[in-house]
Amino acid sequence: MKIGIIGLANSGKTTIFNALTGQNVPTPVYPTTDGHPHEGIVKVPDERVDTLSQIFNPKKTIYATVHYVDYIGLTKGDSVQNRKVLDVVKDVDAVLHVVRCFEDESVVHPFGKVDPYTDVETVRMELLLSDLDLVDKRLQRMDEAAKKGKKPDEKERHVLIKCKEALESEIPLREVEFSEEETLSIRHLQFITTKPEVLVINLSEEDIGTERERNLIETLGKEGNCPVVGLSGKIEMEIAQLSEQDRKAFLEDLGLKEPAMYRVIRLCYEHLGLISFFTVVQQEVRAWTIKRGTSALNAAGKIHTDMQRGFIKAEVINYEDFISVGSMAEARKRGLLRLEGKSYEVRDGDIITFRFNI
Repeated sequence: MKIGIIGLANSGKTTIFNALTGQNVPTPVYPTTDGHPHEGIVKVPDERVDTLSQIFNPKKTIYATVHYVDYIGLTKGDSVQNRKVLDVVKDVDAVLHVVRCFEDESVVHPFGKVDPYTDVETVRMELLLSDLDLVDKRLQRMDEAAKKGKKPDEKERHVLIKCKEALESEIPLREVEFSEEETLSIRHLQFITTKPEVLVINLSEEDIGTERERNLIETLGKEGNCPVVGLSGKIEMEIAQLSEQDRKAFLEDLGLKEPAMYRVIRLCYEHLGLISFFTVVQQEVRAWTIKRGTSALNAAGKIHTDMQRGFIKAEVINYEDFISVGSMAEARKRGLLRLEGKSYEVRDGDIITFRFNI
């Protein structure tokens, strides 16, 4: 899973990036307009993988991962600058939209004051305008090609006009119903408003767990029809730099159950409808991420295209059933291992051995 971190300048995007990745990228107090993207890959915490690794004692244990990308802030009314940002995150699976809710005179706000509702509206409008600009340019190129005698793709034109109407009505494309064929026809344009959005409200330490946090989460969630998580980027960045033992003690002192890096990953998984299945083969325990509802055939393709092409059967046992007996030998003895076909819908926690022949 790849997630792009976006927001206005000085919203705390890079601080959040550090909190989620454990890195220590410098966080300037003044808006910047250039630089290099920051990238970090982190393991998806999963106690089931830990347990399977203890049981099988493999040479390798491979967790699912999340790839975070952070770049400079978006700027109101600057389409050229914003295009630079969006080109960096255009291939992500979701956007993590960081909203500044903390007061700090030493950290300059681009509008001169902290107003989360205005900031959210500004960023969303810039994303809509960016996609609308892509639509207009694509339609213009199609018209120019038609004048030169090249027959335009009418199906694509029809979908682009549908997109244009939605965007001009300030409706993000993720809220527009597209057929599978329509989705395929515009996939190459990588519209940013098709991406699922998760809001991160970046609070001061004093606001964590308060009525203000609850009100912001409820209101912004309803307005944007998206999940919202509240955290203090500054505190969470400090937590991410600590050792596991010190981190646990610090969290207890703050009254937090887990660090933000865990909460955000879980929220993104839920919002994107993602689940994990596991394989235990050749001294390797590994977690794989797929969309809920994925068939056994397509899950096999997640591992290798040859496995999908030569698919015969999937030998399946769910994690909970496996743990209840403690070993594959006992599971087989009790008839808990079952053979499933191509259309079997993989469930979260399934342990699968794919049988295939090529």
